[in-house]
Amino acid sequence: MPAKPPVPERDAQQLLARSLSGLRAELDLREGFPEEVLREAAAAVVAHRLPSEDLRELPFLTIDPPGSTDLDQAIHLGRGAADDADGAAYDVRYAIADVPAFVPAEGAVDLEARLRGQTMYAPDGRIPLHPDVISEGAASLLPGQDRPAFVWHFRLDAAGAVDSVSVRRATIRSRRQLTYAEVQSAIDAGTTDEQFRLLEEIGRHRIRLELERGGAGLTLPRQEVTHDGGRYAIVTEPARPCEDWNAQLSLMTGMAAARIMLDGGIGILRTMPAPDDGALRKFRLQSVALGHPWPEDLPYGNFLRTLDVSEPRQLALMHAAATLFRGAGYTVFDGELPDDTVQSAIAAPYAHTTAPIRRLVDRFVLVICAALCAGEDVPGWARRALPELGSVMASSAQLASRLDSGALDAVQAALLSERIGEAFSAVVLQGSPPAADDAPGRQAPRPSGVVQVADPVLEAVCYGDLVAGEKVTVILLEADIARRRLRFEVKPADA
Repeated sequence: MPAKPPVPERDAQQLLARSLSGLRAELDLREGFPEEVLREAAAAVVAHRLPSEDLRELPFLTIDPPGSTDLDQAIHLGRGAADDADGAAYDVRYAIADVPAFVPAEGAVDLEARLRGQTMYAPDGRIPLHPDVISEGAASLLPGQDRPAFVWHFRLDAAGAVDSVSVRRATIRSRRQLTYAEVQSAIDAGTTDEQFRLLEEIGRHRIRLELERGGAGLTLPRQEVTHDGGRYAIVTEPARPCEDWNAQLSLMTGMAAARIMLDGGIGILRTMPAPDDGALRKFRLQSVALGHPWPEDLPYGNFLRTLDVSEPRQLALMHAAATLFRGAGYTVFDGELPDDTVQSAIAAPYAHTTAPIRRLVDRFVLVICAALCAGEDVPGWARRALPELGSVMASSAQLASRLDSGALDAVQAALLSERIGEAFSAVVLQGSPPAADDAPGRQAPRPSGVVQVADPVLEAVCYGDLVAGEKVTVILLEADIARRRLRFEVKPADA
């Protein structure tokens, strides 16, 4: 395949803007809100009254990516008192934005949110689930603001296991809005901040419990598209340990929500089947081929945490592990409990609970859990919505995935549009499949796989005979911004 000519950067940025705009149109994203929705949201904010239970004396804090304004969660961590009757070692309060307080049941905002499913994030701007007056205003747990929240109260033993949990509405005031980088830097520097030390301590306990119950997680490097007002860039960095520890608090809350709903006989779970034997056998063979064999007596979750993604073959193996995490969905029940209740990567029943500003289903889970904890009937509007929530979330997740991949492809093509014909160092993530026997007279397709280019860090299709985990040199053949496509080929060894 001959290489296409390069595109000057100014032209590339213009083509990229058109490509991203075209992607939104192709996906038929719901830009803007109808006037009826905006009016109802504004009226709900004006009419809202804060909950009577007052927890503003607790110094909650938030940890989010830089520049975040739609803040779903705030945490306050403490140690159990010496005279605690239950002997709890840790006292955890996990506050989640009370979005239902600003969304009239089955009103215009509610119905619009059901058409969207979740907030969509794109390099040229997000498409929110709720109007900004809610998502970036009255519901967001911004610092220095009195906010309504669903406050989950956990009592943990010395091993980090949950002794007791409850959830109820309360008024809180976050004191600090922090980034993961700030928290990790403070921890690495030996901080004296008790909140940070407890985050690490509890997080490590929860990771150990996850591994003991057979849970697993993928810790692939994070890739994000940024925009400085003039041009786009792709930033890739490994996940920080504090992100894992903070995620463990969210997982603990989702597991608690699932248990409350199962005990109450009503709710919606996030479920995923366990990997089948064939997928596990294939992955075990891949681990051998890539020089990092998976021991027979080590659960795969424990094995994944041994992988060093800075090493090319282990990075390829971590990508291969993604085949084990398939088939996630939502399971609704009202009365009879479902047969399948477990999210296999977590190795426990689990529910989406902690992001109601950005994800539709969480709003309903929070209301159901609060009612069950209070011994009250689940509101009729929440019960009536359950049958449709699974399909709404599934379709919105597919849409979000297409937006993410399409936008990333477009930005990658724009970044490399001036470098067609150049050579790049890369690692093979997915090798070429074995050649198939083709019908007589039909031309066999060119073998291809997936590589990760080292600089800039990106994944792309590459033509040639590829073996997973190998380091290769690849030549850029095509960077089509309009079609959002990159194509490389392996440089011959003698070239």
